[in-house]
Amino acid sequence: MALVPIILSGGAGARLWPLSREAAPKPFLPLPADGADGDTLLARTFLRAVALPDVAGIVTVTNRDYYFQTRDAYAGAGVALPPQIAYLLEPFARNTGPAVALGALYADAIFGPDAMLLILPADHLICDRAAFAAAAMRAATLAREGWLTTFGIAPTGPETGYGYLELGEALAVADSFRARRFIEKPPLADATRYAADPRYAWNSGMFCFTAAAVLSAFERHAADLLDAVRAVWEPLRGHLQETMLEIDPALFASVPNESFDVAVMEKAAEVAVVRAAFDWSDVGSWQAISDLVTRDAEGNRGQGERVAIATRDTYVYAQDRVVATVGVDGLFIVDTPDAVLVAHRDQLQRVKEVVGELKARGNEAYRVHRTVMRPWGAFTVLQEGPGFKIKRIEVKPGAALSLQAHKHRSEHWVVVQGEARVTNGDRVYPIRVNESTFIPVGNRHRLENPGAEPLLLIEVQCGEYVGEDDIVRFDDRYGRQTTA
Repeated sequence: MALVPIILSGGAGARLWPLSREAAPKPFLPLPADGADGDTLLARTFLRAVALPDVAGIVTVTNRDYYFQTRDAYAGAGVALPPQIAYLLEPFARNTGPAVALGALYADAIFGPDAMLLILPADHLICDRAAFAAAAMRAATLAREGWLTTFGIAPTGPETGYGYLELGEALAVADSFRARRFIEKPPLADATRYAADPRYAWNSGMFCFTAAAVLSAFERHAADLLDAVRAVWEPLRGHLQETMLEIDPALFASVPNESFDVAVMEKAAEVAVVRAAFDWSDVGSWQAISDLVTRDAEGNRGQGERVAIATRDTYVYAQDRVVATVGVDGLFIVDTPDAVLVAHRDQLQRVKEVVGELKARGNEAYRVHRTVMRPWGAFTVLQEGPGFKIKRIEVKPGAALSLQAHKHRSEHWVVVQGEARVTNGDRVYPIRVNESTFIPVGNRHRLENPGAEPLLLIEVQCGEYVGEDDIVRFDDRYGRQTTA
């Protein structure tokens, strides 16, 4: 029986602002080195999945804006890719219900109704791969018998940010139970009681079932959702040989926004729970991030260059600058190039309110970092003011920006590493280290890196408007929409 992990990758990770942004959410964040080897959550999820026995393929459901980051993360994982790999690209988020339905329809079409699906959120941290694999095999045994299986985690404390599962009678498979009840995020008093009672477990949001079983459950309990997803799926059926399937935004807009738990699992009778024996975290707060780092004698933790004087129980994330604390207690300080968070440890769940306030103000710090990833590389905004913007641009070997033009700005390029091939109007020419070129307003232009090393250049934009949306694309090798 084919095993098909389906990785769900998305979310804004608002509680991890300012490190997590809408354009670079939690799955793409590098974790603290002494807690998780410096890998991203997405890379670790992929490595856990690909290491399982009998993996026939891996399906990733993600936002189309994250496709290139996801593809690069898998390619850089240092392992052989499975025989079949596919990306189902949503135009915007519609929760886990539609994502699971899409993955199940794809797996049913490619691998057949008996395909064993393992649903894995991309933002979970599980360090013990052997224990994870053992739990997955127990879940697959139950799934072969027709169960919709979920993974329960033994609580390590009264966590109010997680949902809980109440376990019913034991099943024949070791450490597995019929699910008696799903419990939404409880108040502290109830969470304290659940944490002390072995009949309760955290709801991990990981699942295992056959494609046929979950599609049948959708038909019984969420038929409207499944019908809407099938309407989205139908135009894709003629493109199953492609690895990247992009969903029509107009069709997807009619799909209900509903979690898989609410749509199916809480209503179904044939739900089993495998009680897992591995440590697990959804890394959903700065407290969870700090727990990955060793504390000193004063209870302080952090990353980067820090100075702590008369400081206790404080976490500091210092990205590019020295961060010094004097006479503070119980603070979380996160310093990034364009935003700083200072929060008391008792108020960390309110960090997401900052994101909402920035969005309401139209401040781009909720959405992007100063360094922005692109399929061809990345750019960093070094300085910006009225009528100008200065960028550091890095282009990967063999990569190229789109053939484009700008209506409101000119650009000056200076190469500091590598060699560029420049299209500027009707001319195509190289520029090398310590050489420059000028792109007039309205000129069609393209920047390419024909070399074997990264191309670095400094770009100075001048004009009445220097926003990223001042772009007309004529040709793009990465399939991004052209406007002329």
